[in-house]
Amino acid sequence: MSTDFDAIVIGSGISGGWAIKELTERGLKVLLIERGPNTTHGQDYVAEGKAPWELPYHGSIPEDILNQEYAVQQECYALDGATKQFFVKDKEHPYITKEDKPFSWIRGYQLGGRSLLWYRQTYRWSEMDFRANKLDGYGVDWPIRYKDIAPWYDHVETFAGISGSMEGLEQLPDGQFLPPMEMNCVEIEVKRQIEHQFPNRTMIIGRCAHLTKPTSEHLELGRGQCQSRDQCERGCSFGAYFSTLSATLPAARRTNNLTIMTDSIAHSVVYDEKTKKATGVRIINANTNTYSQINARIIFLCASTLGSTQIMLNSKSESFPNGIANSSGCLGLNLMDHIFESGANAEYPGFKDKYFKGRRPNGIYIPRYRNVTSKDKRFLRGFGFQGGGKRPSWKRANGIKGIGLELKEQLRHPGPWTFSLGGFGEMLPDERNRVWLDTKLKDKWGIPILNIDCKLRENEHAMLKVMAEDAKEMLEASGMKNVKTYNNSAPPGLAIHEMGTARMGHDPTTSVLNKYNQAHDVPNLFVTDGSCMSSSACQNPSLTYMALTARAAAYAVEMLQESQL
Repeated sequence: MSTDFDAIVIGSGISGGWAIKELTERGLKVLLIERGPNTTHGQDYVAEGKAPWELPYHGSIPEDILNQEYAVQQECYALDGATKQFFVKDKEHPYITKEDKPFSWIRGYQLGGRSLLWYRQTYRWSEMDFRANKLDGYGVDWPIRYKDIAPWYDHVETFAGISGSMEGLEQLPDGQFLPPMEMNCVEIEVKRQIEHQFPNRTMIIGRCAHLTKPTSEHLELGRGQCQSRDQCERGCSFGAYFSTLSATLPAARRTNNLTIMTDSIAHSVVYDEKTKKATGVRIINANTNTYSQINARIIFLCASTLGSTQIMLNSKSESFPNGIANSSGCLGLNLMDHIFESGANAEYPGFKDKYFKGRRPNGIYIPRYRNVTSKDKRFLRGFGFQGGGKRPSWKRANGIKGIGLELKEQLRHPGPWTFSLGGFGEMLPDERNRVWLDTKLKDKWGIPILNIDCKLRENEHAMLKVMAEDAKEMLEASGMKNVKTYNNSAPPGLAIHEMGTARMGHDPTTSVLNKYNQAHDVPNLFVTDGSCMSSSACQNPSLTYMALTARAAAYAVEMLQESQL
C-alpha cells in the first residue's frame, strides 16, 4: 500500500495547528484534514471592527433562529450575529444526553477550529497538578512531571506570544512572557486589600495569548500588537491574539510541506492487522458524501476531545472491535471539564473621578490557594478566580430607569465601578463520566453519533459552594458594597475545557496513551488534544495542549528518523 504523506493531522484547532507547524518544520510532508470549510485570515472576519448599527439586527440573532439552529451553542458567551459563522448549527451535528445530565458541547468547524473562539487565557500547570492523581488516588498517575513539559512550555510561549508577569508561585509557574497588561485603579486597590488580608492569596493580571510587544518572529509572520478592541471572537486581522490562522498555519505553509483538505470529515483511522500500525484515514467529502482513503506513516488526532474520541471509537477492526487503541477499554471514560458559574459580583464605592483606557481583552487571575500548603477537608484539589473591575458606560442604558432628558442626564456620567470574581475549579476524573457511540443513530454522513453521560459529583458541588463563599469574603474585605453571590452550577461542557476520554498513563491496561501521547497499542498513532488529559487541574488547559503537541511531534519525527515507526 502506497504512502501518500509522511503524516496526517486531523483537526485544525489549537492542537492541530501546533502539530502541522512542528511536523512540517522538521521536514515531514503533512496533510491537514479539517471537517469544516476553508477560512481565510482577515478576509473572513466579516464583522471585524463593525459597530452594532452596521450589522443585521444590531449584531443579535433573532430568537426563533437562535432556538432552532443554535439551541446549545447559544449558551456560549461568544455567540452572536457577528460570530455565528464560527459555530456549528446544532441540528446538523447531533449528540445524545440524558435529560437529567445535560452536556453543552460547544463547537466550531472551520479551518482554525475553536482557536478563533477561545478566551486566550494561558497558564502553566505545576508539579502539584501532574502529581495530584498519584497523591490522592483519583484517576491514573500522569506519566510525565512538570520537568518533562517545562521546556516545551518555553517553546510554545515564545512562539505564541504570552503576556504576563513573573510571580514566583509554586502552584502557577512563571513562563516566557511579553510585557503584562495593566490593571486599572480598582483592580490595583483590590489586589492590595486581598494580599494584605489573605497572605496566601495572590491577585495577578491574567496571562493571555495577546501580543503586547511583538518580537521579530511575530512580525515576520504578519502579526501585530494588540489594539485593545476586545472583539477577539470576531477574528483579528492584526494577528494580535494567537490562533491557528494567525500563527501556526502561516509557519507551516512557509515550509512548503503542507497540504490542506477542508470540508473533509475523518470517518475512521485505518489499521493494518499485519503491521500492527495505522496506515491512513478514511475521509468523507462533507458536500458530496463520497469516501476516500489517504495513507500516511504517522497519524496525529487533534479533532478536539470528543471529536477525536468519536473517530477512535468508530475505527473498528478485528484487533480493536471497540475502537482503535482500546485494548484497555478506557477509551471514552473519564470525561472532565472545569466547573464554574460560581462566584460574586459587587460595586466599589470609590474612584468616582477615575475611568479606564481602551477595552483590555483580559482580566485578573487569583491562582489556586486551597489544598496548596494545607489540606482543606471539604474537597480535593482546588480552584482559581478570573474576573476584574470595570466602570459601565452609556451602554448600561438598558438596565436603568428613565426616559428622554432624565435618561440622557444619567448617561452623561459613568456608572459605579463594579468587580466580579468567578471561580474555575478542578473536576475529578471519574470513569462514570463517559461517552460512547450510539448503536442506532447516525449523522447525515452515516457516522454513529456520540452518547454523553456526564455530571458533576459530590466533590465538585462542595467546591462550587466554597467558590461563592470565598469570592464574597474577598470582595467584602476589599471594601465592596452590594456583594451578591451566585452558584449556578453550569452543566459540564460549558467551560469549553472538555478533556479526558483517551488518557495518558504508564500502564497500557489502564490508559490509552503513553508519556509521548503515543497510543500504547498503535505506535504510529498520536493523540494530542484535550482527550489525552489524565486530570483537569484548575488552570485553562490550552497552553498545556500546545506544549504536549509540540513535544509529541518532536518525538514522532525522531522515531521516524530512527526507523522505529
